[in-house]
Formats: sequence, structure tokens, C-alpha cells
Amino acid sequence: MISLTINEKDIRMPEGATVLEAAQALEIEVPTLCHDPQLKPYGGCRLCIVEIKDFPRPVTACTTPATDGMEVTTESDRLYRLRRTIVELLLSDHPNDCMVCARAGDCTLQELAYFYKLRENRFIGERRHYDMTDKNPFIKREMEKCILCGKCVRVCDEIQGVNAIDIAYRGFNAKVCPPYEKDLDCEFCGQCIVVCPTGALSGVIWGGQGRQMDVKLTDTVCPYCGCGCNITLHSVRDKVIRVTSPKDSINQGWLCVKGRFGYEFINQKDRLQTPLIRRRKGGKLEPATWDEALNLVMSRFEKIKKEHGPDALAGLASARCTNEENYAFQKFFRAVIGTNNVDHCARY
Repeated sequence: MISLTINEKDIRMPEGATVLEAAQALEIEVPTLCHDPQLKPYGGCRLCIVEIKDFPRPVTACTTPATDGMEVTTESDRLYRLRRTIVELLLSDHPNDCMVCARAGDCTLQELAYFYKLRENRFIGERRHYDMTDKNPFIKREMEKCILCGKCVRVCDEIQGVNAIDIAYRGFNAKVCPPYEKDLDCEFCGQCIVVCPTGALSGVIWGGQGRQMDVKLTDTVCPYCGCGCNITLHSVRDKVIRVTSPKDSINQGWLCVKGRFGYEFINQKDRLQTPLIRRRKGGKLEPATWDEALNLVMSRFEKIKKEHGPDALAGLASARCTNEENYAFQKFFRAVIGTNNVDHCARY
């Protein structure tokens, strides 16, 4: 363990911890755009600069290892001016369309502009313009809003291992893009959207559905497989408009394309909302209660078993269920019904 002081507060941290991690452990707010605790330190945005005693100039807290006896200052007039200028430079090449941006209210750059009271910009000049609109079906890419923090590139590499995008070109022409600047064609997990601190990345199906006001959050579990990923449904007027996942969940906030974007079926008017049974042979399917449906299944099972034996019945389990549910399912067929005719759907 090492001991250091941040804003005159003492703290002990394990060897290898960064100055930013020490500050966060003390609940000291240090602004950052490119940092994510689940990604390797990057130091690209320069917003987390701090002053360290005996250091000749400010350094980035996210990439600077904490050392024993270090004395750190995270707030000063000089740091405020430097950080404000950095945000101002980012905004000089950023569209001012927060009123129609899908990420308004959920944009770190917007929050920093508000904090530093940036209403005018001293650095207005030539700006990047991208005419091409990506035609992929899931992720909306607005590269004029990209600040080149590299978080989308790094999460695609370090977390997903897909490397579907990278930073191409140099200097003013640098931009994040797929190989040969073609349309994005990847797994569409949406991890890049999660870490993007601006409106450069958002969901195609999010557009015009609602933003922050009057959004109801409902925590639940993804229904698509037995992994049990935690998800949060964002709904407005009883309509699900977005799916996210909390970072403190078992899946650490990461989802697959189905979990993140496959929710539109919830809003379909013709989806089943109650069991349906045929009350007479050849009749139409009619709504029923769960008790009616389960009693019908039980009576049919008993009749078939009595007339034809237990091996006349078979059970097909689901890969969408948990291991515990599937265990209970096969146990029911083997121990209660008395057959080993149990299979599952987890194959192509």
C-alpha cells in the first residue's frame, strides 16, 4: 500500500493505482471524457489534468501512477482555465444541435459545457463535415459529433475483441471509421454506444422516441437466453423506447445485439398477453386464465400417460431459461411423468 494526499486529504491505495482512482476513492470529482474504469487508461481528452507537487506541469490523472508521499491538487484557477479551454476547443468543432440530439441530457460534453458556462466560442474556424450516412440497421453514427476520445474503438477491442472500427488518418482529418470507410458491419452489440460521451453514437430506433423527461425506468432480466443479463427498460407512456444495463450488474453493463436492440416486440399490438385454449375440439383459440390453461395441460398429460404410457410424452426445454429452471423441467419429466424423453432447443 502507498500513502498520498489529494486536496489535503490522506488516502492509502494499492500499488499500481492511478491518481484518478485515488481521487475517486475520496469522492473527489475530476472531469474526464475518455476514461472508463473498464478500459485501459488512455489520457486522450486531457480533462483530468491535476497538479502534483514538484512536477513542472499538470499531468493526466488517469495515466499517472500514484506514488508514496505524492501531494495532488485537483482544483485551482489554473486547472479550471485549462479544462475550460479544452472543452471550448472540443466545442469549436462540434455541432450545436443539442435541442434535437438523441443524447441530450445524457451527454458528458453537454454537462461540461454547462459547468464551464460556455455560451460563446473563441476558436470558431474550419470544421469537419461528413456527408455520408451510415446505413447499418442498429447504430446511428454522427461523426461530426465525435471528439476522438477513442472509447468506442477501445471497447470494441478490449471488451468485445472484434476490432470493427479504428481511428483512421491523422491530424484534422482523423476520424473513427470501419475498414475502408464502409458502412458499419459488426456484431452490433452497442457497447460503443454505452461508452460514447457525446451524441456521436446512438441507437437508430431511439430517434424521436423520447429523451430524459418523463422516462420511467424498470429493472428486469433479459429474456433472450439463460445468461440472465440485467437490463433497464426506458419507457414513455407505456411504450419501451430504449434498453440499457447498469454497470454494477452481473454482465457489467454489456449486452448483445438482442438484449440491447431486440425490444420492439414489446410494443406490438398483436403480441400474446394471456394464455389461449380451445374449449372444444376444432374450436377457435380463446383467452383463458393461467389456472384454466395449466389445469387443461395437466388433465391432458394424465390422460395420455394413462392411455399410452409415459413415453408417449416428451419435453422440449428452452435455452432462454436458467439452468435452475431447466433442471426443474427435466426433473419433472423424469421423476413425475416417468420418461427420459427430454430435449432442448440450444442448437442451430
